[in-house]
Amino acid sequence: MIQAGVLRRVLVAGGGITAWCAAAALKRRAPFLDVTILVTPPVPDALADRIACTLPSLPGFHRDLGIGEGDAVVRTGAGYRLGTMFVGWAEGLPDYVHAYDRYGHAFGSTSFHLHWMRAAALGEAAPFDSYAPAAALARDDRFVPPATDTPFGDHEYGLTLDIAAYATMIRAFALHVGVREERGTIAGAVVDGRGFITQVALDGGQRLDAQLFVDATGPQAQLRGAIDQDREDWSAWLPCDRVLLAPGDDAPRLLTTVEAHPAGWRWTSGVQSGFAYASASLSDGKAGRTLRNAVAKTPDTPIRIRPGTRPRPWRGNCIAVGDAATEVEPLEWCNLHLALSAIDRLVTMLPGRSPAEVEAADFNRQSLAEAYRARDFLAAHWRTARRNDPLWRSVTAAAPPASLAHTLAQWRERGRLPFYEEETFTRDSWAAMLIGQGCIPRRIDPLVDMIPPGDARAAMAAIRTRITAALSQVPTHAAYRAAQAKRLSR
Repeated sequence: MIQAGVLRRVLVAGGGITAWCAAAALKRRAPFLDVTILVTPPVPDALADRIACTLPSLPGFHRDLGIGEGDAVVRTGAGYRLGTMFVGWAEGLPDYVHAYDRYGHAFGSTSFHLHWMRAAALGEAAPFDSYAPAAALARDDRFVPPATDTPFGDHEYGLTLDIAAYATMIRAFALHVGVREERGTIAGAVVDGRGFITQVALDGGQRLDAQLFVDATGPQAQLRGAIDQDREDWSAWLPCDRVLLAPGDDAPRLLTTVEAHPAGWRWTSGVQSGFAYASASLSDGKAGRTLRNAVAKTPDTPIRIRPGTRPRPWRGNCIAVGDAATEVEPLEWCNLHLALSAIDRLVTMLPGRSPAEVEAADFNRQSLAEAYRARDFLAAHWRTARRNDPLWRSVTAAAPPASLAHTLAQWRERGRLPFYEEETFTRDSWAAMLIGQGCIPRRIDPLVDMIPPGDARAAMAAIRTRITAALSQVPTHAAYRAAQAKRLSR
């Protein structure tokens, strides 16, 4: 039997946390590899490397690599995140929380949100997020990891990072597990007739070779872009093409506040504030003044983004990850998540010495499916928002992607949520967002009638009572972090 050669040498290019995460994961989970990271100058428009808020995938990434919370959270000064509070996205409706948790629980075979909608139609339901234990924790500024035999047993949590401290930690970890570090500025990539990269040329004349190249150089995609420039444009559905960042002056918050604005949306996480906006609706100068007036901090230079994705992030022997593959505004904090997911997929689908087309094709299929559904979730915020500003009306008027149109049609008819391959967000997340924005189905699924309204009402009340009773036993976020630090110092 003929066997393909064994992959040995991998070069990861990039200067931010995405590149260090990729190098660390490859070496840790495939220690037989010779992994070199080419640390390039920082790229200001690589949002995956610059946004402080993360999804629960980052703590999961740490667990997979054996990085404990002492290093990943306490020593880096990170805080925990339980979700996002949306303010002003549906005028006339209260703020709502998208928490990383279940909302209620199924009654019989019927999803909780269907029973909530029946109760809401009868005027007998509390706000939807009051049935999510993590939302109650976050609103009360309390934190505990998932704990069995309590209402707080099913939630997940992301992190709010001190970017510089986190970058120092993940670099130290990568070097500890055996990643080799080179530094330089990329002058170009040498591509052969097959579309494979053979060498990376640096400004000083040095050349680096490898069998597999991972491009984490940000939107410029300095390696993957040398092969082709194919990409899809999503600006009709995700209109923000600028992002401003400003430092915070507070502790990291359990809830990141995201407030709608006529030209986009602003956020604050305690340690970082930002403004995503459409430059056609607001000049960079006015956007800077808007953010400065809101947070009393001077923002950095505007970051240009091009919402969209590469349909083939893996081509030849080069894989684009992070912003080199997909660019989206940081709504719902998908930027680093998509990078980590691609890194995990690459480790799982690691090729031989010479990658086969079928391997790249399956990687690309899965990556594109994930990118599309993340796009759909973000676009659904814009499409279902209840605002009368010209920018928001123009997004609503644009024909949605077919997969989002299908999801919204199913939801608006009877509250059903189809689930696609490679979903980033759960059905509860979709329901929380759609209900929070006032997107209520035309009719209620008849399956709810299997549970009498009185029984459902009593069960719903019991959920809230149990959450409220347990809440006072949970420490505040600050107290939990302080106790963690104290234990670590012993």
